[in-house]
Amino acid sequence: MTNKEYADFLLPGNDKTIEDYEKMYPERNLPEGAIVTRYAPSPTGFVHMGALFAAFIESKMARQTNGVFYLRIEDTDQKREVENGVNGIITDLKNYGVTIDEGMTSESEWIGNYGPYIQSKRKEIYQTFAKYLIENDLAYPCFCSEEDLDNIRKEQETVKDRIGYYGKWARDRYLSREEVISKIEKGESYVIRLKSPGKFENKVVYDDLVKGKLELPENDMDIVIIKGDGLPTYHFAHLVDDHLMRTTHIIRGDEWLPSVPIHLQLFKVFGFKTPKYAHIAPLLKEDNGIRRKLSKRKDPEAAISYYHEKGIPLEAVLLYLCTVANSNFEMWYLQNKDKTVDDFKLEFKKISSSGSLFDVEKLLNISKNYISLLTAEEVYNKSLEYSERYDSELHDLLVKYKDYSINVFNIERNQKKPRKDLAMFSDVKKENWYMYDELFTNLEYNWDTITDMNEIKNILNTYVEKYFDENDDKETWFNKMKDLASSLGYAREVKDYKENPDNYKGHVGDISMVLRVALTTKTMTPDLYEIMKLLGKERIKDRISKL
Repeated sequence: MTNKEYADFLLPGNDKTIEDYEKMYPERNLPEGAIVTRYAPSPTGFVHMGALFAAFIESKMARQTNGVFYLRIEDTDQKREVENGVNGIITDLKNYGVTIDEGMTSESEWIGNYGPYIQSKRKEIYQTFAKYLIENDLAYPCFCSEEDLDNIRKEQETVKDRIGYYGKWARDRYLSREEVISKIEKGESYVIRLKSPGKFENKVVYDDLVKGKLELPENDMDIVIIKGDGLPTYHFAHLVDDHLMRTTHIIRGDEWLPSVPIHLQLFKVFGFKTPKYAHIAPLLKEDNGIRRKLSKRKDPEAAISYYHEKGIPLEAVLLYLCTVANSNFEMWYLQNKDKTVDDFKLEFKKISSSGSLFDVEKLLNISKNYISLLTAEEVYNKSLEYSERYDSELHDLLVKYKDYSINVFNIERNQKKPRKDLAMFSDVKKENWYMYDELFTNLEYNWDTITDMNEIKNILNTYVEKYFDENDDKETWFNKMKDLASSLGYAREVKDYKENPDNYKGHVGDISMVLRVALTTKTMTPDLYEIMKLLGKERIKDRISKL
């Protein structure tokens, strides 16, 4: 039996060669310096914030170099898959503006010339590459059961040796071809392992684009490359896919750092050009003075759904991710207010090598600034979109009172320092409920300096009867507020009251506060004059009469 026949015996069913696949997936015709990278998740759940952060960096690096960003689904561990896992990933990325050039567009469809972009559809490709290793005595079948491997581990622990399947501990590495054939003919199951040429005492040195120069022990483990079901392990699929898809940069979480010696070795045994690696540290959270990894189990803000449910605009999330990715982005953005995230050039060397703090409060401040710069119509449309899914009561009001709602959102918007009361669209009702009669019920008034109800009613009734005219401009309105204050024994100016507090009941600000609370129940609102203009005379009179 020749080497090729032996390889075909171990992995039957495919006559293609590596050269055939090299022709099918040629080098990409891209400009010099173009980055080809990928987001390669398993369909085991939806995208979380740490994964979105990585996908954002991958996408941006490809875009800014006129390269290619593609979505590859790594589904070789099919026991962990969830229903509609691929569609969930695609939707999450799309919702946050992370668009692909190639890759999966649904559970079974893709775009691009380097597919299939889902590993379960590439079984024959992996086996062709594994056969090459078998033919060149760089891979072999292993018949060890879980019990066998456990016994090897226990023996290693007893003699205080390194744990793993390597060297003298790699039991089936030393089987003869005849022994292998006999075992297979008896129906024994097997996997294919790499026959590692490495030595643990040797060092692998490589330059990580984020971590810098690293030195790691060379791999000497005979890792599994093809599992018993014929599908590859992550390590082997990584080699085959990233080579054939012509990936130039592997951008991934630094939990994969220990695997680098394995991956470099796999590229080396095939004689393939090694892609560049950039290992990103995890997003961190401050927890009782201790920084820990942002957890999708412990932290609600780790879930993408959190941002949808709160109504935090995707643009604000992307601005924040860029701030986390490169520390110089924030200053750049302040100096380039006419630019967007797309105009900023992300740099590997400015990505934190030790992890960045994920600060929700800072994200919300960015979101406040972003929403404050939107037009009233944009706020209305985004609020309408949010409320359609998450707040039917608000949605009905926005539909019923479209023009009125736009005017509400326009209060203190078109000015040098626009209002910043909305950090997310779930704040819309909380901050503006009092502008809608349907919500102006079950009230609790937060009276401030003046709390005597007889005095409050006297102020309000006097204002309505003698001073209120809905056609007044703002200056006239405020002068009338001063006249009202003076007529009731309050200072026309705050400074007059401060200079002679014993001469007055209070000042014009106290009068304005009574009116503000009567109409809104709140002591803090946007411009009172603008609120009153929108409420109108009849609604104002009605609200005052209910006290």
